Amino acid sequence: MLDVNNINKTFDPGTPIENHVLRGVSLHLNQGDYVTVIGGNGAGKSTLLNMVAGTYLPDTGTINVGGVNLTHLPEYRRAKYLGRVFQDPKAGTAADMSIEDNLALANRRGKKRGFRWYLTNKERELFRERLSALDLGLENRLADKVGLLSGGQRQALALVMATLKTPHVLLLDEHTAALDPKTAPKLLETGNKIIEDFNLTTLMVTHNMKDAIKHGNRLIMMSKGNIILDVSGEDKKKLTVEDLIAAFNRASGEEFSDDKALLG
Repeated sequence: MLDVNNINKTFDPGTPIENHVLRGVSLHLNQGDYVTVIGGNGAGKSTLLNMVAGTYLPDTGTINVGGVNLTHLPEYRRAKYLGRVFQDPKAGTAADMSIEDNLALANRRGKKRGFRWYLTNKERELFRERLSALDLGLENRLADKVGLLSGGQRQALALVMATLKTPHVLLLDEHTAALDPKTAPKLLETGNKIIEDFNLTTLMVTHNMKDAIKHGNRLIMMSKGNIILDVSGEDKKKLTVEDLIAAFNRASGEEFSDDKALLG
């Protein structure tokens, strides 16, 4: 479902601040794979996700989603293939629009839009059905402005929006990092249910080692623009934070020192 082949990316090439962020990265996800991506600051994990999303274009290599070559397509042209939830709860939703209008935009992602704007009863039924699964009462607040919602509620709404038109690949970009410790686990569990119900292929970037171990069927660790660990199945289930730190130290030849990941 997702094929990333030999991707290289350098920012500010030929300057004193040249940064080779990705170094020949290849990653292949089958339908239904749920892959968590862990690594220290500057490891390249967010850049990898942004490459798939089209925020940045690779210097070399190819990116295919569902058999379609997206390598040189701009971000907006990839919308019908991808769903994404950002780290900032404000980034994935429009605060001045109602909940139902935000969902309507998501429901028409990738379609041509004219000047007519109206919601059908069928759409509202769909929205209520998908929102009710969140157990947040949002299905009864369709006319409310999104700006009135809490950060956790907005991220939950963004998750529904990203998956409303079943994407080929769902991208979760540290989507719980800005939430409080009580809300973040609930959103992750909600995401797990949506991913399982719709058999979504998912790539989740996180700083939190415990979350990376607990969620998904496969874990990759990155360092200095390379994938240095790729674990799945029973081996992943047996992992501990200490195992990850030891694996990082062995593969990279240095000590893992990202406090955010260790304390997460």
